[in-house]
Amino acid sequence: MNTAGTIDHPLTHDPKKQAPMKPSASEPTGSVISDFTTTGANDSRENRTREMQLIPEALARAHMHERLREAERERQAVRLVTARRMQRRAERASMRARRALAMAVMQ
Repeated sequence: MNTAGTIDHPLTHDPKKQAPMKPSASEPTGSVISDFTTTGANDSRENRTREMQLIPEALARAHMHERLREAERERQAVRLVTARRMQRRAERASMRARRALAMAVMQ
């Protein structure tokens, strides 16, 4: 049984004996260095592209944008609740004024 290795179970754990990485069609151009070969752990760390080094920063930026949108939605909800409360209070005051006027007219 001569089967090729998979990502989870490589044929060999020696990076020098593994097949070189090729860019896939789904990745944007420039995100993978062409004919990338692994010659050791230190070299593979040095060959990280700029895009890979900026991934944590992009993730943090996306997380912060999501938190800001969530906070803005929360503020809008609080403003809506406050506006409805003020509207009910104004309606009650209007009804009291009408009732007082009606009482004054009747007497």
